[in-house]
Amino acid sequence: MIQQRNNIRLFEGVDRVAILLYLLLVLAGLTCVASAGYEDSIEGFFNLRQNHVKQALWACAAFVVGLFILLLDSRYYHMYAYYAYFGALLFTAGTIVAPEAIAPITKGAKAWYEIGPVRIQPAEFAKIATALAVARMMSNYSFNIHKTNDLWRVAMIILLPFAIILLQNDTGSGVVLCSFIFVLYREGLNKWLCIPLIMVATLFIFSFLFTPLVLLIVLVLIFTISNAMMMGGEWRRHLIFTAGIALSALVLYALSAIFWDGALSGYEALVITVIGGVIIAGIYAIRKHITAIFLTLALFIGSMIFVPAADMIFESVLQPHQKERILSFLGIINDPAGIDFNVNQSKIAIGSGGLFGKGFMQGTQSKYFVPEKHTDFIFCTAGEEWGFVGSMVVLALLCAMILRLMKMGERQQEPFSRIYCYSVAAIFLFHVMVNLGMTVGLMPVMGISYGGSSMIAFTILLFIAIRLDASPSKGMDALR
Repeated sequence: MIQQRNNIRLFEGVDRVAILLYLLLVLAGLTCVASAGYEDSIEGFFNLRQNHVKQALWACAAFVVGLFILLLDSRYYHMYAYYAYFGALLFTAGTIVAPEAIAPITKGAKAWYEIGPVRIQPAEFAKIATALAVARMMSNYSFNIHKTNDLWRVAMIILLPFAIILLQNDTGSGVVLCSFIFVLYREGLNKWLCIPLIMVATLFIFSFLFTPLVLLIVLVLIFTISNAMMMGGEWRRHLIFTAGIALSALVLYALSAIFWDGALSGYEALVITVIGGVIIAGIYAIRKHITAIFLTLALFIGSMIFVPAADMIFESVLQPHQKERILSFLGIINDPAGIDFNVNQSKIAIGSGGLFGKGFMQGTQSKYFVPEKHTDFIFCTAGEEWGFVGSMVVLALLCAMILRLMKMGERQQEPFSRIYCYSVAAIFLFHVMVNLGMTVGLMPVMGISYGGSSMIAFTILLFIAIRLDASPSKGMDALR
């Protein structure tokens, strides 16, 4: 009788709104898959060989798993977080060393286990384990996000599965782990530490759009403006300093053309003078005890090193199809019949839906012209058949789920549950941004997740958050 009462108590406080949103999103997804993936060659709408029927079975299995999660004591997720994390690392890394009979190469990635008709993508479950491990690490009493050692430990928890997934050549799934930066920022990460990350991403993109000379000029101007702002608006002094660098570079370039037969290019002359200017600025900062300059100097020097290295990173790290997708997104290459085909057809499909859409299974563009219509580009089916109104309803449901998770995180009484809820919200947000962004051409194409593994993994992610939210005090009890 006591055990029965405890089980009943475990269901108290369950967020029914979150479960309702989950069910509505699953229903919307199954409807889109049924419309986009229905095969006329297979007789019967409910035939087990139809894609939507398979996905519906996975959805039922996922919901059963979710109910089981709700039955578990919330303390287990804190107690076994590290065990789940290391188990997920081994499970994910296993695809790299496993023979192709068990882990075949699919679309250039060795990221799935294939046993008979069942395919499992371990990277999906690595997201869950990483969220639990991050929450466990950051919820320790001694943890301080402003301590370098603590921050490095959290970074390693995130980077280890990221590195393993990259070794699988599944870059899209690995990039999802970057979403944890939002969690770190929520927990008090110094905002200035986000600047190098933003600069790296910006410089990586700009390195394809502009010449190194243009980028270096822009970096000098940014350096000048940031230092002037940090030093109380001493614009005149910094403008004179920048003008001196520019004039010195021009003189050096002219001397090279006259006396050394143009041995130095404009870029090389500017680099030499900038290095001299950096040395002068460093000496000046040391003598005047101006510590603010050192931050901008470090970022500036790092940027100078990164700009010429961006091309090497692009060529050595990314796969050929990933390079093409990035270059296509930036408009550097234009291949309507090749790399741009999916995106172009997806945008046409969404635009053809109009205000209210063409109706269920009435879409033609998404059904016949979009190759990945029931996986990566599933949203274009909603856009064509449900129109602008239907698409906004789906987007509203997704936003409502993310906001609900954030609300669940804010009302927690202990850090573990709060951090985990925000981790789930961040992962959901990243998926929404990428999947919707690439269907309308706002982001490069990247496959991140679909199918049964994704369905079960997202269900586990969400229902653990719901379980923790239903028992806000259990996590604290586990620590005592």
